[in-house]
Amino acid sequence: MAVAHRTYARALFEAARDEGRLDPVREELGDFVEAQRQVPELRGLLRNPQIDHRAKAAALEELLGGDEKLVRNFLLLLAEKNRAGEIEEIAREFDRLVARAEGILDVELTTAVELSDGEARGVIAQIEKASGRKVEATQRVDPDLIGGLVLQAGSLRLDASVRGRLDRLRQELTTRR
Repeated sequence: MAVAHRTYARALFEAARDEGRLDPVREELGDFVEAQRQVPELRGLLRNPQIDHRAKAAALEELLGGDEKLVRNFLLLLAEKNRAGEIEEIAREFDRLVARAEGILDVELTTAVELSDGEARGVIAQIEKASGRKVEATQRVDPDLIGGLVLQAGSLRLDASVRGRLDRLRQELTTRR
């Protein structure tokens, strides 16, 4: 994550927090990110470095309505600073800041097979108990893991997979004398 992404996300986070508008800002920012994902022309416009920032701002002016003035002003600022194409990364950092402020631990849970709802809830409950925080988990399936799971929370990675164990054993065997 680039320093600029953190800087812009932090500025929006602090402004929204100071105005008591974290939830509406997060929702509208998320809606905009999803809209630009679904409309390739909008995404292309925002990411094209050859299009002048004033043209991007003008296009955003026409598109943006909504009640959330903070998001509108923020997106126009990003266009002015030629950062509108980085909105996904900035929004991801904003979400991370909000989650941390709310005491939520965002984790990615990767397993070799699809977990049932009960199994997933059980794993998440164990993580909540160990961390003392509420957990929001996204789940992925990677059959290459063979078995077990990999848990990613920020920069912390816990690899309890069969594939990970085999890789560690192979490394140990090749480095021993």
